[in-house]
Amino acid sequence: MVTGAAQLVERFYHQLWNRADEAVAREILHPEFRFRASLGPERLGPEGFIAYMRSVHAALADYRCEIEELLTIEHEAVAKVRFVGRHQAPFFGVEATGREIEWAGAAFFKTDGERITELWVLGDIDAVKRQLGAAAEQGFESE
Repeated sequence: MVTGAAQLVERFYHQLWNRADEAVAREILHPEFRFRASLGPERLGPEGFIAYMRSVHAALADYRCEIEELLTIEHEAVAKVRFVGRHQAPFFGVEATGREIEWAGAAFFKTDGERITELWVLGDIDAVKRQLGAAAEQGFESE
């Protein structure tokens, strides 16, 4: 089944990320999926991404990604995204504050027409750290 890049990106955010739906991850992420995000090291395959997603959802309750703009060219897409969550567990070395935090980002997707093959996300991590009061050098997770 051939799927457009826009539909894959919308499913990625609305069903996979916002609902933490691991079945959707296994369905729409290519077995050799490569993921690089601002919050941590590169992850490979659907299972690598799922582990990352679980850690973000554990730290941020009600975590959601809101697509503000989506541009596609053939099998590639770029999304301007707003990320929001309530700080419920250690994040960037800061114990839970209960505060809602938000930041902006851009995501660059490649697909093969059926699944997402690659994703590179650049997020405003400085905004996250400012809202949490985290040290500038503090990372999200240990490598």
